[in-house]
Amino acid sequence: MTVSTAPATAPDSTVNWSHFATAEPALAATVEARFGAYTHHVLATLRRDGSPRTTGLEVRFLAGELWLGMMPGSVKALDLRRDPRFALQANPGDGTGMGGGDVRIGGRAIEVEDAATRARYVKEVEPPEPFHLFRTELTEVVRTSVADDALVVQVWQPGRPPRTVRRA
Repeated sequence: MTVSTAPATAPDSTVNWSHFATAEPALAATVEARFGAYTHHVLATLRRDGSPRTTGLEVRFLAGELWLGMMPGSVKALDLRRDPRFALQANPGDGTGMGGGDVRIGGRAIEVEDAATRARYVKEVEPPEPFHLFRTELTEVVRTSVADDALVVQVWQPGRPPRTVRRA
């Protein structure tokens, strides 16, 4: 197993998609491409008792943010209102051609109430209304792939140097 690191990104209490994409542009492009390959992905939230809940979800990368939109009163939206922590897994497709590898994003989802921000989102996305809208603050981005017969795991966390772990 080999571990390599690069210089750390500056610590920031609200690390959004734009901050991550500036710090790690190649990894961000790969992650966006994986999410762009399919419409539906898997969101994990926390139930009231602390157990995980997974549900399907569409995501958008717009204006330097990763957005999560949800139907009004959906259980996942209520979960995020109570506890904003989430994990998001890109759809792996049929499993035979995961170009770009497997990608996951962890963080906090903050509900957007601001009318102007919501109006810009509506203009761009045209979601069915009403809806819940959350912007994300990232705590981790992970890409797992296979290269040269080795499992390669790239991990980015705010304020820490990116890590790459290779397992033969």
